[in-house]
Amino acid sequence: MEEPMNPKASLDKDRIVPERMKALKSLPVEVKQQLTGEEAQAFLYGEELPEELLGKLKDYLVDE
Repeated sequence: MEEPMNPKASLDKDRIVPERMKALKSLPVEVKQQLTGEEAQAFLYGEELPEELLGKLKDYLVDE
């Protein structure tokens, strides 16, 4: 099992999509605690989301 997201992990602030940061911050604490650093990074950078992350966020994602 992967480690939960480390809040102090360094992120490249220039690559973070601001709307994604807002969305991440709005998630319930229980959901954020389940995210790994890799999953959070993929989400924040607008990269392809891993299947496991999609499962964790399925109740919060909307199709565009």
